[in-house]
Formats: sequence, structure tokens, C-alpha cells
Amino acid sequence: MIKINGLTKKFGELVVFENINAHIKKGECIAVIGPSGTGKSIFFRTIAMLERPDRGNIFIDGTDITQKGVDLNRVHEKMGMVYQGFHLFSHLNILNNITLAPRLVRKKSKEEAEMKAMELLSLVGLTDKANSFPHELSGGQQQRIAIARSLAMEPEIILFDEPTSALDPTMTCEVLSIIRKLTKMGLTILIVTHEMHFAREISDRVFYMDEGGIYEEGTPDEIFDRPQKEKTKAFVKKLKVFQYEISSKSFDMVSMNAQIEVFCQKYNLGAKQVYSIQLFLEELIVVLFNKCYETTPPEIKFTIEYSDETNRISIYLIYLATDYNPFEYIDNQIDNLGMMLIRKMSEKSGHLYENGRNSIVIELKK
Repeated sequence: MIKINGLTKKFGELVVFENINAHIKKGECIAVIGPSGTGKSIFFRTIAMLERPDRGNIFIDGTDITQKGVDLNRVHEKMGMVYQGFHLFSHLNILNNITLAPRLVRKKSKEEAEMKAMELLSLVGLTDKANSFPHELSGGQQQRIAIARSLAMEPEIILFDEPTSALDPTMTCEVLSIIRKLTKMGLTILIVTHEMHFAREISDRVFYMDEGGIYEEGTPDEIFDRPQKEKTKAFVKKLKVFQYEISSKSFDMVSMNAQIEVFCQKYNLGAKQVYSIQLFLEELIVVLFNKCYETTPPEIKFTIEYSDETNRISIYLIYLATDYNPFEYIDNQIDNLGMMLIRKMSEKSGHLYENGRNSIVIELKK
């Protein structure tokens, strides 16, 4: 699908990346990770020929798109790109934002373009926003519209450049849910992301970029669990991860808390942080047992991530049950004082429900 040979990009004397070689199969999802300033976004812009490479070749379905005479408009029809910013036209409503390019470039009729646009709005869960304007939408909704607009051109490849970097956890959940759907639709997807939990979950392969190129590549398990090169090891080491699964109401919570404490002590997290993590999980698990698993065994999995680089503690919790957000309707309920407390302890929180799967993302206050 995509073959890259010897790709090099410079800005004057600055070498952004040099001699990149990669082969991406049709339908693959590639997560691109690495420190800031290693050229990930420029790499994507060069693949899309928004930046011309100084050397090297990019083949899309066997066609070298770096050669003179190649119709780049046709290339861009096949390849969509979703940016950190949403880049919606502020003077157009959402329906017109999505239908503009198909009508002008693909010469679709107004009726055909609008029918497709409404299908895509249904896919991203925003059919009721067709006549709204961008400023009337949240950041997460605008990014979902940006994805729908990209899909309206019926691309075979989509490049996502840090699509959630400007979003809070709730909006991040919304956007990542849509990307998760796209990975099941046979599209070829490349995504630059700082969401390591998500990168591990959805990608077929991971490219770690450093030292002016793809420093190491492999499956998510290979990169996150068994990296071979020193800088990859150092990058992954900065992200400390603890995972735990609960499949019975009689699970040993004391043992769980002890394991969490060992994890926190290993990485020099303070007593206050340990207490916050344990309290959050204890209260939430009890609530889920009572509200979601009265008669059925629990299916709960959570991940604690701590980053040396950002000093941020994030908790990702997934539970299979009917749609239930424990952070709703708790302000005046005495029996939910625990949930009120942990919400106040959280820097940010978000909940998303999709096809029997509830996802919660929490960033704890430092």
C-alpha cells in the first residue's frame, strides 16, 4: 500500500529525518510515537506531499508520488489527513463543511454529497449537528466533524497527526472511539499520538521515531514490553504502567491495593498519590459492583500510567456493562459521597459508552 525508500527532509541545514524506509500494508494501523521534536508531524506531511522530500521515494499502490508530473490532487483524494487543529470553515455549517470538497473535487451532486455526509455524521454520532456552525460545537465534536470531512472524500489512507492533543479526557474518548471504529473498516491508518494506552490497543505496529528516523519498529508488545534499542527503552521506561483485571466480586481488594502501593513506591510516588489512586479505584469498583453487576460477574480492567516526563498520573478503566457513568447525578446523593470526593481529587475525567463497553479516563491532581 505505502512503500517509503530513503525518505529525507531538511529545512536548510536542519535535517528533520534522513533515509527513512518503511512498508505499510493495506488495512494496517501504524502508531507513530516518540519524543517531541523528532519530526513525526513533518514525516506525515511529507507522506501526504504537503512537504516535498529532499530525497527518497513514496510509493502509493506502486505509484511514486514524488515524481514530477504526478497529479497531487488525485493523491490527496486517496489520502485524508486529520490535524491537531480542526481546520473547519467557520463561515460554513457542518453539512457544508463536509460536502464542499466532494462537490468541488469529485463533482458529486448536492443530493449525493449530502446523503453521504449524513451517513458520516451518523458514524461519528453527530447527525443533530448538521446545521450547526463550528463555534457551536465542543472541541471533541469539531474533531469528529474533521474526521467525517476527511472520510467524505472516500480515502484509502488516513493520517492522524496528534488528533487528541488539544482535547480534555471526555473529548479524547469521543475521538479515539471513532478512530477505533475506522480500524475495523479496512482503512490504512497512521496515527501520531501521545496516548500510549490507545497506541498499544489499536495498532498493528508501532514506529518509534528518534535520531532523525524510525529508530525502532515492532508490534505493540515488542515496543512497549520488549524494546531492543536504548532510546526506545528509555522512552518506554518513562511511562510506568500497572494493569489489573477483576472478574469476581470476591476478588482480593487488599492484594490489589498492596500491588498498587508496590508499583507507586517503585517509582517514588508520594503517599498522597498512592492514597488518591487507591481511594479512586476502591470507590469506583464498589459503585460498579452495585450498579452494573448486581446479578452478573464483573468484567473490569484498569490501567494506571505514570509519566516521568509530565509527572502525570492517568487511570484508564474499561468495564463491560450497560451504559453507566458513575460521575453523573451524584452531587446531592449522600450515598455517593465517595464518588463526589474522588471527582474533586481528579484534574480531569471523562466517560464514554460504546457497544457494551464503558471507558473512563481520569487524570489525578498532582
